Amino acid sequence: FLSPQVDSANAGRVLASDAAVFLKKSGLTDLILGKIWDLADTDGKGILNKQEFFVALRLVACAQNGLDVSLSSLNLPVPPPRFTDTSSPLLLSGTVSSDVPWAVKLEDKAKYDAIFDSLNPVNGLLSGDKVKPVLLNSKLPVDILGRVWELSDIDHDGMLDRDEFAVAMFLVYCALEKEPVPMSLPAALVPPSKRKSISVPGAMPLIASSTKESHQSLPPVGILAAKTSLTQ
Repeated sequence: FLSPQVDSANAGRVLASDAAVFLKKSGLTDLILGKIWDLADTDGKGILNKQEFFVALRLVACAQNGLDVSLSSLNLPVPPPRFTDTSSPLLLSGTVSSDVPWAVKLEDKAKYDAIFDSLNPVNGLLSGDKVKPVLLNSKLPVDILGRVWELSDIDHDGMLDRDEFAVAMFLVYCALEKEPVPMSLPAALVPPSKRKSISVPGAMPLIASSTKESHQSLPPVGILAAKTSLTQ
């Protein structure tokens, strides 16, 4: 029932070390994967049996489709989980196509760029310390803001460039409109500048926010306060 990838000893169970390697191919963050493991490994022995492994896969599918990682999500209808095998030529099928339009509109990008420039980027990058006050000023829950940061720091260098900052602002505005922040970055949100090097497991359709015109009615960029005191 388990592929040789995760059950190398063919013992009908999966060790934490084997599962970790396999689950990382889902493209989810370590934080989310840790939560998934904790929920699936019900007896805390660091080993998953058949049923527990299926629970883990189901939770991966939930996370990839923007649902909460919780046992209450297990009964919700979701597509199968998606995994990218870096040793397989099929990797290409998981790469974001350059012809997928970026969800960030030009007029919104101009607003986000103005905020970005006002925060005094160094070498075209903003450190987490400079971005944090802007995120906090949205008054969103800290766990949501943490996920926004994880998703927008696409190259995981602890800094945001102009395009990554636009992704962060886009996600903040979505959250302010009471739309769920996804667990993994939707294909349409990956900036075109990042699409050659990043692989997103399966292109998850973007939540309707990309087509909504309600961005026009949003308060001006001042809500994310270009003037926010960087010392707060």
